[in-house]
Amino acid sequence: MNLLMFWQILHGRKIGESNIGILRMDVTVTFLGAASEVTGSKYLLQIGDFRLLVDCGLFQGRKKLRELNWSVFSVEPSSINAVLITHAHLDHTGYLPRLFRNGFEGPVYCTTATADLMKLILLDSAKIQVEEADYAKKKGYSKHEDPQPLYTPEDVLKIEENVTSTLFDTQVKITPNISVRFRNAGHILGAAIAELTIKGDQQEKKIVFSGDLGRQNDPILFPPHIIEEADVLFVESTYGDKKITTTDREDVIYIMNETFKKGGNIVMPAFSIGRTQTLLMYLKNVLMSGEIPRIIIAVDSPMAITATAFYRKYQDYHKLRGLDLDEDESFMTLRKLLTVARTSEESRRINEIKHNAIILAASGMMTGGRVLHHLANRLPDPKNAVIICGYQSEGSRGRRLLDGEKSVRIHGSDVPVRARVYNVKGLSAHADRGELLHWLNGFRRPPMQTFIVHGEPVSSQALADTLVEKGWNVTVPEYLQTFALFKQI
Repeated sequence: MNLLMFWQILHGRKIGESNIGILRMDVTVTFLGAASEVTGSKYLLQIGDFRLLVDCGLFQGRKKLRELNWSVFSVEPSSINAVLITHAHLDHTGYLPRLFRNGFEGPVYCTTATADLMKLILLDSAKIQVEEADYAKKKGYSKHEDPQPLYTPEDVLKIEENVTSTLFDTQVKITPNISVRFRNAGHILGAAIAELTIKGDQQEKKIVFSGDLGRQNDPILFPPHIIEEADVLFVESTYGDKKITTTDREDVIYIMNETFKKGGNIVMPAFSIGRTQTLLMYLKNVLMSGEIPRIIIAVDSPMAITATAFYRKYQDYHKLRGLDLDEDESFMTLRKLLTVARTSEESRRINEIKHNAIILAASGMMTGGRVLHHLANRLPDPKNAVIICGYQSEGSRGRRLLDGEKSVRIHGSDVPVRARVYNVKGLSAHADRGELLHWLNGFRRPPMQTFIVHGEPVSSQALADTLVEKGWNVTVPEYLQTFALFKQI
């Protein structure tokens, strides 16, 4: 045996092969988003010389955060080898077209349902950005002479051929030494917990990313899959400090009936995927029971209408069956009470409805989309009401409304807030503190390291403190911090 052969046997590779072939690798993580924040999820794993980005989300909320979307990316996009996506919401996928635009060319791994929804959501996001840039230029309220979108529909279409999608519970090889298995996370259709396995020389390590975890008793989706083992865990903490009580049906019905008695309308901002479908089910039930009058339900979200088809396509991913899926575009509500706005003209016609209407429109955090036009039209009238059903990040219009601000800025104008604003937390798609702890209690022993992510500082720290009391090794990371996970595995 010559020296070259001995070297190859010793190191498990041939000269000239990538370092990922060396089965002794350092593994680090750098937090590029959703660290002491709820949006912009991006976690960069350096596994030997292989770079894997877990989630590629858009920053939303405070202006300082939104500006990060336009900054030079923290690493050269072309140096990233692959991207792994937990679910389709913009705060987990919305930066992906920008990453491709700036040089990323690698594969994108996700579940089959996420692949479909991601394309739908990103095309909608790109369309809105183009429209808002054009509107800002036309109205002259942008500080830029020629405002541009962050990306265009053409940028989104470049992604599709790079997407590798898979079913839940199927192991997918990313490299000979790295594989991923997606488990059901609840939250929205196709949302996943990502189990990442890294095989070293004599060791095998598991890194788990919770993604966004759903509710234990969601009316549509199954509860999150219980994970029993992990060497390193990244867990979300959106409601790490809050218990969300079941929605008090009587309170919501009272709000609706009082608004209709006053001759007003209700605006319900809702994410097109998940929340809109849940709200339609809820409204169908209270209409059929006669607890609210037979009013108009206006769904102003073409994306929500299109997404309904995916609930039929992926029937194993949720609890709905039979009649609920056979009602075509009405999707769980009474067809004759439903007004569906596909075009801009149909959206504008909703403004002509003077009373007895519930308007469902995206986006859920009111950062953009058609809901802004309805808010601008309805907020100044005290007869109207806004019912907020989902999490509102710090700095978003939704959070400012909940905080009682007297006006909000929409399309360059200050809109007075005279309508009543209500927060219905029980319809949120995020696990609350108790449900997070229930999921965490499924581990047979604490991971070696746990990172608390995707939460504002108070909620992240509250969850961290509880786990530390249980003997867990916990860190609440900050933006751009880097940590060593494994040494020479």
